[in-house]
Amino acid sequence: MVELCLEEIVTHTYTTPPETGPEMSGSAAWLGQKGKPTPVPRAWRRHRLPYLVAGVLLVVVCVGGAVWWTTTIQDRVPMLALAKPVTVGHVLTRADLRSVDVSAAPGVALIPADQVASVVGRPMATSLGPGALLAPDAVGSAVIPAVGRAVVAVGVKPGQFPPELTAGASVTVVVTAATGTGTSATTAQRRGPGTSWHATIVGVAPAGADQSTVVSLDLDAGAASQLAQVPAGQLALVMQPAGGGR
Repeated sequence: MVELCLEEIVTHTYTTPPETGPEMSGSAAWLGQKGKPTPVPRAWRRHRLPYLVAGVLLVVVCVGGAVWWTTTIQDRVPMLALAKPVTVGHVLTRADLRSVDVSAAPGVALIPADQVASVVGRPMATSLGPGALLAPDAVGSAVIPAVGRAVVAVGVKPGQFPPELTAGASVTVVVTAATGTGTSATTAQRRGPGTSWHATIVGVAPAGADQSTVVSLDLDAGAASQLAQVPAGQLALVMQPAGGGR
């Protein structure tokens, strides 16, 4: 990269000065009548200066880019990530893990890939999806629900949730029908269509005899209480990008 920049400077800086007349042609065009070098015209010197400045700036940019690229590559280190979705309590195996080269910001706690033996055989403390980087507090005793959060189960039928749902996925839980009728229904029970909550999938139980699938959701404690009051069959789960549930 730096060699290309230097070549650019040479090309723009050391350009032969323009000829000043017919007497300057030939192999000795740069000599005067007495055989001495002809002085470079001032106009040409002024014309050359912008190219010189531009060349210097180009070198600075190229060198800076090379340093940045090298530093970025050197800062990337192999860390452990999940190769497949895992749920709370799942005992990790080597097949569940893979190595990913990342450039972690200062203060971010991750598990280096060369410490894989320290996590194999240990249970997961939370549910995570594939590709999630493994942090030290993600392995060990269960840490859900965390303070201020709760886990609630909802029953959904085919067509009310994506079949690709797995533990660790982020979802939006949407009310699809009115949940309260009559004057006796409380404000908390009347959840109109479109009411929604953000949550993270904790677990997905296979469909039972009634074709309902039970999905465990981790969400804010207040929202969990509201969601628990919505009758079965009046909810839909919308999958969101990773990390969108909190």
